[in-house]
Amino acid sequence: MTQATLSTTTLVIIAFLPLLTATLVGIFGTAIGGRILGNKASHTLTIGGVLVSCVLSVMVLMQVLDGARYDQTLYNWLTIGGLKMEVGFMVDSLTAMMMVVVTSVSLMVHIYTIGYMQGDPGYNRFFSYISLFTFSMLMLVMSNNFMQLFFGWEAVGLVSYLLIGFWYQRPTAIFANMKAFLINRVGDFGFILGIGLLLAYTGTLNYTEFFGKVDTLANQTMPGTGWQIVTVASICLFIGAMGKSAQFPLHAWLPDSMEGPTPISALIHAATMVTAGIFMVSRMSPLFEMSDAALNFILIIGAITAFFMGILGVIQNDIKRVVAYSTLSQLGYMTMALGASAYSVAVFHLMTHAFFKALLFLAAGSVIIGMHHNQDIRWMGNVRKYMPITWITFLIGTLSLIGTPFFSGFYSKESIIEALHFSTLPAAGIAYWAALLSVFVTSLYSFRVYFLVFHGKERYDQNPEPHHDDHHDDHGDGKPHESPWVVTLPLVLLAIPSVVIGYLAVDAMLFGDFFKDAIHVDARHPAMATYADHWVNVFHGATGFALHAVQTMPFWLTVAGFAVAYFLYMMKNNVATSLAKAFAPIITVLENKYYVDWINENIVARGARCLGTGLWKAGDQGLIDGAIVNGSWKVVGGIASVVRKVQTGFIYHYALAMILGVLVMVAWFVWFA
Repeated sequence: MTQATLSTTTLVIIAFLPLLTATLVGIFGTAIGGRILGNKASHTLTIGGVLVSCVLSVMVLMQVLDGARYDQTLYNWLTIGGLKMEVGFMVDSLTAMMMVVVTSVSLMVHIYTIGYMQGDPGYNRFFSYISLFTFSMLMLVMSNNFMQLFFGWEAVGLVSYLLIGFWYQRPTAIFANMKAFLINRVGDFGFILGIGLLLAYTGTLNYTEFFGKVDTLANQTMPGTGWQIVTVASICLFIGAMGKSAQFPLHAWLPDSMEGPTPISALIHAATMVTAGIFMVSRMSPLFEMSDAALNFILIIGAITAFFMGILGVIQNDIKRVVAYSTLSQLGYMTMALGASAYSVAVFHLMTHAFFKALLFLAAGSVIIGMHHNQDIRWMGNVRKYMPITWITFLIGTLSLIGTPFFSGFYSKESIIEALHFSTLPAAGIAYWAALLSVFVTSLYSFRVYFLVFHGKERYDQNPEPHHDDHHDDHGDGKPHESPWVVTLPLVLLAIPSVVIGYLAVDAMLFGDFFKDAIHVDARHPAMATYADHWVNVFHGATGFALHAVQTMPFWLTVAGFAVAYFLYMMKNNVATSLAKAFAPIITVLENKYYVDWINENIVARGARCLGTGLWKAGDQGLIDGAIVNGSWKVVGGIASVVRKVQTGFIYHYALAMILGVLVMVAWFVWFA
């Protein structure tokens, strides 16, 4: 029986329609093309493009579930000897799921943007950018070769630069987008090195051809080092993922990306840029499975990110930054799952996280709108009275984030902890305890935000230094107000999968055949096999798993986080203030974000500038220009000045030289020959 294939036309439309609409709006909706397209036409065009891509992506997913696959080259861009650089698509269950997540979340963000960016002078430009962002991510996940993967990889980096610095009049926004750009270049350097290594040793950029040759790398080592090729290449690729998916120490750009408008914060953090690294490692699972050293490295990096970045969320007062540090912590969870060879669980958490994190960001943006663009949670309180839809949807997102049983985030997050528990790798024990401690931390900072914003005493009229974004609105009486329907509708639509998608998909995605052709797990790594056995024989499915959770440590750590947050921020006491004073040195370290930014700016950046200056002054001006270029003509001139004196023009001088030469030759043959 021949395997069904997908329509090439359909896939081309899914990928390139957002690019087409982004181009049209970017040209004709801005000053470049004379602003032929107004605001309504621009958002209608871009939303329509993403809507079509979303609907077609869902249809493709349905076909993939029925057994359809696609792996074809559309265009041969360049051939060098036996090396082909192509443009093509590979669509399996992993790709199809990512396509639906990217397009559906992007669609919600597009609709939400109508309300959030209303009145902004860059309205059309913003819609063009976010459609371009969607195209870039689709090209990344749909690619069937490393060259196209790298194109999408760099494209999402470029568009993130444009979006983070969207309000380019702000010095902080310009600093933030440059920071994101430079830090990602560090990761991308490792990424391109990894691709280069694999190309050098396999001779192909095509995924299918590479997977067929990956076993040949097993016993190959780097010349003169003894390092295994698979380990070096895997770590290099993962360094790229560390930049894109904001893993320690290449994480510093992500909190600063909050300088961009809230819709793009949701898109970057939920469905596009930061998930690229997780997707890439999952796609390359046959390679990573061959190196335990690389997997242990991934586990350690994920553990550090999940725990220590989560702690930073506890002290943040900007509502968007709290959610941003939450993203960092959850990305750490996904990374730990990758290290435990639980790729399906990592991707499953990527999916559930996309919905509830987009919901949290957009709900936070709704709060910001309702609070007249104040973002400081210390000056909010009792917002639920004025914004009931935002309140309930934010609560749903929070419950999913902390891993409340039966919510989507519970199934994916708890599955990561179980996979770490069953992993036999040395670093899995450290990662397991980091994950457990992070459960408490996540619950603490999540409910801190929730209580300070939606409950307690109203403080919105007491803010001495309100932090406003670049929007300007009529404050009226200063009271909070519910957001318009174009803002609340995406919240409601995102709240639904935040509740149910985990329960509906957990069996198929983790223990069924959903990823059977897309993800490879070696028999040496039994975590998922052991977990599958427990799922059937101990937990007895999704319902039993949720009911069993009340007996586990993660559940009670979640409850403990809730209780501590309620005690500190809802009960009328000064314990939180007293604790802040008692632990002032630790708070200082946390406020300075473990001094990672200080190290980057004062050591790494200054060191790089000093190195650049040294290479410029000593290398370029001194050595190349001074010694080589100028020195060469000076040497030639010096030699010429000496030689010139030998050329006297007198015949007897030349005759003497000939006689002396003959005597030297005779002496040589007599005494030395």
